[in-house]
Amino acid sequence: MSTYKKEVGTAVQNFAGDYTGAVQGQLWYNSTAGSFQFKNLTTVGSWATGGSLNTARSALGGAGTQSAALGFGGTADPVYGFTVTESYNGSAWTEVNDLNSGRSRAGGAGTQTSALAIAGDNVNIPVYYVQSESWNGTSWSEIADFNTQRSYIGAAGADNTSALAFGGFNTPPPAGYANTESWNGTSWTEVADLNQARRDFAGSNGIQTSALVYGGTQDPPSFTLTESWNGTSWTEVGDLNAASTAGGGAGADNTSALQFGGNPILIGDQTEEWNGTSWTEVADLSEARSSPGAAGIQTAALAFGGSPPGSTTATEEWTGAGAPVTETITTS
Repeated sequence: MSTYKKEVGTAVQNFAGDYTGAVQGQLWYNSTAGSFQFKNLTTVGSWATGGSLNTARSALGGAGTQSAALGFGGTADPVYGFTVTESYNGSAWTEVNDLNSGRSRAGGAGTQTSALAIAGDNVNIPVYYVQSESWNGTSWSEIADFNTQRSYIGAAGADNTSALAFGGFNTPPPAGYANTESWNGTSWTEVADLNQARRDFAGSNGIQTSALVYGGTQDPPSFTLTESWNGTSWTEVGDLNAASTAGGGAGADNTSALQFGGNPILIGDQTEEWNGTSWTEVADLSEARSSPGAAGIQTAALAFGGSPPGSTTATEEWTGAGAPVTETITTS
């Protein structure tokens, strides 16, 4: 007689709750829920509501993952340069230590415990920053200055010792920079420029040696252009389906990315997915927004805050196609 163990090679395990060690298709009995469950892969990506920020704002920096994120700075009339920093644990935001300098439109890179807030602006002063700050999991410290004052920049980086920052804006002109700077944990060095000068990107993501930037503007136009960084130079690759600015972006490197929200407001809920070659439109955000904070990777991203218009505290969590989910077997 055939049994589950004979066919699969393992017995049905009794586990109190979600069995995180299960592989796709593996069955277990959830003694807490009183049901049989198994791991499956999602076929279609979707957004779900997450915990709300404590302070409503847009144009804030972001770092980390969907379940361990950091959001910092931002703007909400009449405050155009918040110092507020919040930490996300996958369900709720908690206020932690403030930035030293209130700023919005800063580049964000790194993790929840090792992050960078790069340049930015505070129009209440007014100032375009060259100062950047490093987060060690507890507090922010000022580090070596950026070479060029600017805000609305793109950024990528694995932690606070290794990052890339590119593009941006200052006034008077240029309306959009092409400059790219690399951070080695001690100082900023100018490296190869973007092919298209621009600011206020639809999104950016990656690490110091493998980054992606997409969309943006140069007052006008708005761009669909995507550029890929290989550690040495930028190369134009496949365009976004819709020209966009002021969106959010998530992704581990230049081969996978998620773009969401942005301007114009008519496409402020749209989400596009990058597979290393081309962009595909996928499920929309529940709430259209521009200038959200962003964190995570292509299959598990986080969008928080933004302008719908006004400023919002809303957070949404993205589960992409191919992500593991727990399914319950109905026996009645």
